[in-house]
Amino acid sequence: MKKDRRSFLTQVCPTVAFAFFGLSFLEACSKDSSSEPEGPDPGQGNTGDDGYSINGNTVTIDLSNSNFSAIGTSGGFKNLLDAGVLLLRISSNEILAFDNCCPHVGTSSQWSYANNKFTCGNHGNSYGIDNANVVNCNSGSTSGNLRSFSTSISGTTLTVTTS
Repeated sequence: MKKDRRSFLTQVCPTVAFAFFGLSFLEACSKDSSSEPEGPDPGQGNTGDDGYSINGNTVTIDLSNSNFSAIGTSGGFKNLLDAGVLLLRISSNEILAFDNCCPHVGTSSQWSYANNKFTCGNHGNSYGIDNANVVNCNSGSTSGNLRSFSTSISGTTLTVTTS
């Protein structure tokens, strides 16, 4: 869909801009070859130096990368949108990973964490981190626990398996 929108804007925007604003605004609608690259498609890996990579159902994270400083101490969490995971530091040698898709309506970008629960900012529903009473993404559930994923830490590398 992103490419369809870009194609539409590339074709239509210059004509509309010229009609309304004249030549000076034409460049605002075009894509410069030196512009910032697009982010990766979900599940296709990370192409930048963001401190993680996605290969199929395996997410590999460089914990020494500054993008992951939020999970440097116990209680800290990070929502890794591209990978579809919420990361939660439990102790110096344990990080948990959960599905970041809200069980209620599927929101993935509006999480907060307190008192052993993740709260989705979309409707305010809270979900626990235990392995019992797990509720699935977009199932309409307003309570329960988020689905967890397997994690392992080796040195400064965190590996999350999302299957």
